[in-house]
Amino acid sequence: MNQRGKGQIQLDWYSPRRLHDSPTQYDFPGDRFIPNRSLMNLDQAHSLLTNRTKELPNPSSNEIYRQKLIESLTLDTEGRPFRMLVFRGSVKSSGRWIRLIDEMRKDDEEALRNSNKQYHSPRHLPMKEARILDAPNIKDDYYVNIIDWGRNNILAVALGQALYLWNSENKSILKLLEVQGDNDYPTSIAWSKDTRSLAVGYMHSKLQLWDAETSKCIRHLEGHKARVSTLAWNGHTLTSGSRDKSIINHDVRVRNNPTSCVRAHTEEVCGLKWSREGNLLASGGNENNIYIWEASKMSSSNFLHQFKEHHAAVKALAWCPFQFNVLASGGGTKDGCIKIWNTQKGTCINSIDTNTQICALEWNRHHKEILSGHGYGVGELRNHLCLWKYPFLTKMGEIKGHSSRVLGLSQSPDGLTVVSAGGDETLRFWEIFGPPCISNSGFSGLGALLSLKTSPIR
Repeated sequence: MNQRGKGQIQLDWYSPRRLHDSPTQYDFPGDRFIPNRSLMNLDQAHSLLTNRTKELPNPSSNEIYRQKLIESLTLDTEGRPFRMLVFRGSVKSSGRWIRLIDEMRKDDEEALRNSNKQYHSPRHLPMKEARILDAPNIKDDYYVNIIDWGRNNILAVALGQALYLWNSENKSILKLLEVQGDNDYPTSIAWSKDTRSLAVGYMHSKLQLWDAETSKCIRHLEGHKARVSTLAWNGHTLTSGSRDKSIINHDVRVRNNPTSCVRAHTEEVCGLKWSREGNLLASGGNENNIYIWEASKMSSSNFLHQFKEHHAAVKALAWCPFQFNVLASGGGTKDGCIKIWNTQKGTCINSIDTNTQICALEWNRHHKEILSGHGYGVGELRNHLCLWKYPFLTKMGEIKGHSSRVLGLSQSPDGLTVVSAGGDETLRFWEIFGPPCISNSGFSGLGALLSLKTSPIR
């Protein structure tokens, strides 16, 4: 109730009654601010909205303007007629449409729940290896990079002074080379993107290119004065890092192959990775630093970023396959941290301490995950593999297989299988990165590669 004083009316705003106390008083059908639609004449409203026989006079508008306005309101962009703001149906029929919309909404919600169950249900990590190969005489050295799975589906691995090729399709084994001489052996290997060439770096500073089809050495690349610890391809450019603290870019198409040499690291260069676009190079050193280089501006003093947050050598580097400016890195025993970097801003996105040596990192190309291989340390992940959810680095699970540290990781061309090389002289194959989502199914074209049999590489 609202008391206006003597001679004024009293109005009940919540009553539907019509009150008339004076000729100047307005009618109030229902609430003043919320009209009661049931009291409206919808047929009259429909007629007023759809009847175009009477045009409201507008002295300020000329005939051309009014014609353009009518066309804009009654024709779509392709010139077809349509009617704007036309009420369709009636009060009685509106309830049926509301019920239909509710049913459609329920169907959509149920479909979304089923979709979430199909694509986002937690995957179970494998309980055991899909395959084990013996790897006698493998060098148990944190600083070497002696395993690489090429796009030709051939796994290259250095065992002592010899280098072997294992064909994962027909399971054949080929000894590609064996070093003659004391204390010399392969310390780094890398397949070219087209897999026509295999680059091999050695303990005594040599760097060679081998033809994969003819199994012959086709080039000797010069420049280093100590062991070649790490290699990375970028098209026709082979980049090598060495204990002599230098990074050299070799153009394998030309005779005088070294195109640039940079010296920013103060100790051995033990990790190199080119981004997928080929415009950025990440390098990790034994002095605990990471450098980011632009391909077109590489010089000893001209690096894009320098990251100093690790407290041990940085060998493990991996560029994210679905975010071009994201890099993952792992530190050695005294650091034990996995860090995610935004190389565009030069900032650390996330970091997690594992309390164990990070020897290798591999991104999952089918899911937003990253796999780490561990070595020495006091943490529970010692000698294990661990799968992390990106970007929060939530631990999804760990795999216990090797009895010694994991020296390196590499994944199959279809991105479903990962091989780990251990200091226990075994290669273990894990079907850990699948199955892919339907939206990413284009990655998996080769199907299952490995059986459950165990076979020696000897």
